[in-house]
Amino acid sequence: MKKDSTQDRIKEVALILFARKGFEGTSLSEIASGVGIKKPSLYAHYKSKEDLFLGVIHKVSVDYNAFFIKTAEELSDRSPEDQLYYLLHKNTGYLRNDELGLIFKRMMLFPPESLRSDIYAMFEKTEDVMRQVIQSILVQMVREEEWEQVFDAYLCLLDGVFEQVFYYSPEEHKKRLENSWSAFIKGVYSREEK
Repeated sequence: MKKDSTQDRIKEVALILFARKGFEGTSLSEIASGVGIKKPSLYAHYKSKEDLFLGVIHKVSVDYNAFFIKTAEELSDRSPEDQLYYLLHKNTGYLRNDELGLIFKRMMLFPPESLRSDIYAMFEKTEDVMRQVIQSILVQMVREEEWEQVFDAYLCLLDGVFEQVFYYSPEEHKKRLENSWSAFIKGVYSREEK
């Protein structure tokens, strides 16, 4: 029991430090100090800094996938348009958490070179989850042969709205989200009118 709670605490501290300082800027000594253990004790849980980083990224990815699925299930009684709209809002709110948002940003934009393929493999699993969830909504809105194009556009909208969290005030971010959403949904419906 104690091993599990220590391992969880190591991941919590490591997440904060990796998010704020990056992989290269974070030392195992800092993580151990934050947990309240000595550096050699980390090796009872993780064989290396890389192993710990991948453990953190795996947990973040699994938690995010569960959030995305659960949120979509909670919205399933709404219209497809509302589902996509609120999924966009809730996704942004989830990633607004400083550590989660930063670790996602660092993971995708600046992964440690030695771990790039492992991280991208985890990202592909996350995108597969998102694809399944969003496809189940889009097939109610667009012709079957068009859903993938609309999915790609929606994914870019999700990514852009997330990225802008870091650059703008909440008020400016909300305005940009609403404007982007409006242009996106008008584009989706104009395709159907053709």
